[in-house]
Amino acid sequence: MNFQHDAVVWVSLAADALALGAHWIYDTRQIDQQIGRVDTLRAPLSTSFHKTKGRGDLTHYGDQTILLLKSLSESGGFALENFARMWQELFAAGYSGYRDHATKETLKHFETGSPLAEVGSISSDLAGASRMAPLVYFYQNDMDAMVASVRQQTAMTHRNPDVIDSASYFSQVTAAVMQGQTPIDALQDVAQRSFDRPPFARWVADGLGSRALDTRDAIKQFGQACDVSAAFSGVVHLIARYQENPREGLIENVMAGGDSAARGLIAGMVFGAFSGKGAIAEEWVSDLNCAGAIVRYLDALGHPPVD
Repeated sequence: MNFQHDAVVWVSLAADALALGAHWIYDTRQIDQQIGRVDTLRAPLSTSFHKTKGRGDLTHYGDQTILLLKSLSESGGFALENFARMWQELFAAGYSGYRDHATKETLKHFETGSPLAEVGSISSDLAGASRMAPLVYFYQNDMDAMVASVRQQTAMTHRNPDVIDSASYFSQVTAAVMQGQTPIDALQDVAQRSFDRPPFARWVADGLGSRALDTRDAIKQFGQACDVSAAFSGVVHLIARYQENPREGLIENVMAGGDSAARGLIAGMVFGAFSGKGAIAEEWVSDLNCAGAIVRYLDALGHPPVD
């Protein structure tokens, strides 16, 4: 595949913005009745956890992804100390978005002076891994640096071992796709090579085995919630079922309800690697309120280094 690999960043963030309007709505009937089919960027409902956000904005996961991209551009690579400082500044008193439990716990640990390696919450939410696309893009030619950095950025807020390993898994899947594999082949090969152990072998097999199912049924079966034990297989399902139709996959992800933003950020990253920005609706990218910032940070970052 000959696409500009910065699409891993663009499509990941577009998936987050698409999910914003219906994020954390678990009753799919409510999505149908109050929002309708989410095939365009929407503002959140007034009852949403993200009610301070508007159309084209990002969830707090997406905000952290942009922050990671900015940190990379300023440092010329991943510097955990720089990202940690900027992350604390983002979630200072002026932040208007939502602070989830993992964020609050991590902030508390920072405030009490915990060592940087120990500030992360014990949260098992897949969201901690979901903001990794800028690292996967930048370190696409250096697998060791990619895996090390995605693990570190995840652990800074989510020290659960399965969440950290999930970041490693999906980063390696995306790298394999950037190197020419299909998403389904990459899902299988990375699992067999590096994750042929519980619970990952089962999570991958369950996700791959569900690709003939309706997405709402599959996500409901695995669980719509944030926990990695539910969300991981849901991401695999999305990638496998929609590798040839990313636009439809990201829509169906939102329509399935629950933590669609975390699932979308990771699935979107893989879709971007395989199909580029052109495989999703152009307005999902052009209508991002942070589009100008993404361009500036990517330009400042320059081309990914060659190992």
